[in-house]
Amino acid sequence: MHYVIHCLDHDGAVAKRLANYEAHKAYLAAATVKTLVSGPLLADDEETMIGSCFLLEADSLAEVEAFNQNDPFHHAGLWKTVSIRPFAKRVDNR
Repeated sequence: MHYVIHCLDHDGAVAKRLANYEAHKAYLAAATVKTLVSGPLLADDEETMIGSCFLLEADSLAEVEAFNQNDPFHHAGLWKTVSIRPFAKRVDNR
């Protein structure tokens, strides 16, 4: 099953994001869930990072929730809001 995680950072959290970026990348590389697409969400200036978005493949919602709870960004308190939803892919034009 596919899942989308949509996270918005606390205001003014770019420095905290950058301080934990290497640990976050290492965590993603070693994760048991498969990351299909991930990256930062950007502000209207299309440069400032304000959140995270993940498209994952996993066996269960519980597995995705655990993945998110163990992310270094979560442990650092970076995210103000987190939404995790199952996703039914209909089109993939890659």
